[in-house]
Amino acid sequence: MTKSESLFERARKVAPGGVHSPVRGFRGVGGVPRFIESARGACLRDVEGKAYVDFCLSWGPLILGHGDEEVAREVHRAIDRGWTYGAAEPYSLELAELIVSKIPWAEKVRFVNSGTEAVMSALRVARAATNRPKILKFDGCYHGHTDSMLVRAGSGLAEMASPDSAGVSAAVASETIVVPLNDLKALEEAFGLHGPQIAAVIVEPVPANNGLLLQTDEFLPALCKIARKAGALVIFDEVITGFRVAFGGMAELTGLKPDLVTYGKIIGGGFPVGAYGGRVELMDLVAPSGPVYQAGTLSANPVAMAAGLATLKKLLRDNPYEKLAARTEKLARSLEKVTGAKVQNFASLFWPVLGKVATADGMVRAPNEIPAEQKGRFAEVFHALLARGFYLAPSGYEVAFLSTAHSDTQLDGLVQALGEISGRSAS
Repeated sequence: MTKSESLFERARKVAPGGVHSPVRGFRGVGGVPRFIESARGACLRDVEGKAYVDFCLSWGPLILGHGDEEVAREVHRAIDRGWTYGAAEPYSLELAELIVSKIPWAEKVRFVNSGTEAVMSALRVARAATNRPKILKFDGCYHGHTDSMLVRAGSGLAEMASPDSAGVSAAVASETIVVPLNDLKALEEAFGLHGPQIAAVIVEPVPANNGLLLQTDEFLPALCKIARKAGALVIFDEVITGFRVAFGGMAELTGLKPDLVTYGKIIGGGFPVGAYGGRVELMDLVAPSGPVYQAGTLSANPVAMAAGLATLKKLLRDNPYEKLAARTEKLARSLEKVTGAKVQNFASLFWPVLGKVATADGMVRAPNEIPAEQKGRFAEVFHALLARGFYLAPSGYEVAFLSTAHSDTQLDGLVQALGEISGRSAS
């Protein structure tokens, strides 16, 4: 029995499924999860001492790689000062001032502990601001595990949504309307049926939690126009894309200004952090300024604030976005060459589509367009890569990430490995 197998056997006795977040359990790919002992740069090392080139990067936040020296230095200083206060402190102030000064549509921000908390809070603000009960989301977009976001549409837009998780009541589910991605007609129909009740539309501007579902250029502008015409707010969930696709996320790249925005991942530099922000009149509805209650004992943790501030300052100074995007583009095209599979990419995100794409333009833009064989084929590829020392997220529906710590040799190694698995040459 390996060390990971032994640890997993023990873990299953004390934690649901042996893990503390579902996909870590390798349910989508089978087998036993690797227990990671340490990480540095672009590599993980498991309890057996085996190293893996990491393209999961803790699900996205580690744009600078593991253990970046500049971030680590500030974290150590923060810990030496004290790691939680439960009181006002200057470190969250400095990070908030930096974000507000560089993100015009985030006129004020509130730090929380996760992306889920950020979304939950933004939805509450939207309902309070509009005095409307319903939220519209898109099938294939993930917004954390708050009850109202764990639903999907029924067979028709007029039917009540049904819970997508046990423990979510039908009453809560009924307040969420789910519309297909890449379908502006369905969006207009939903507003035709429910418009006066819709407080906000929430969307991942680059859907990246159920495959990398790149939308057409007209989708987001049309979405904003339709929502605002009906008096609904627009919420961009930039937990993944914020500070990763550009410093200002997709809002910067598109020139679209959301009413509210949610962040996470990178603003904590790898520590547990989330944030929501938006126009002053909306954010001033939040307690203690206004009647929307939201609190968190460990919110704006001083260590996480220091890590986030160091990360964002380095991103502003080095501006790695263009180089990361170019390297990801090159990697995706090289992977296509050696696998014969479609590899969808955007900025520093990429996702292999392991099956025949049946759409007219050859792009997967909605969950129902993902090939049926994706799950099974990815499981085979995942374990073959794992054996060769490469770690991807253990699900065929999760995206992969590049960091500034990845070397050309490591990227070439991934291409070579997938070429071997596919029986094709990387040359």
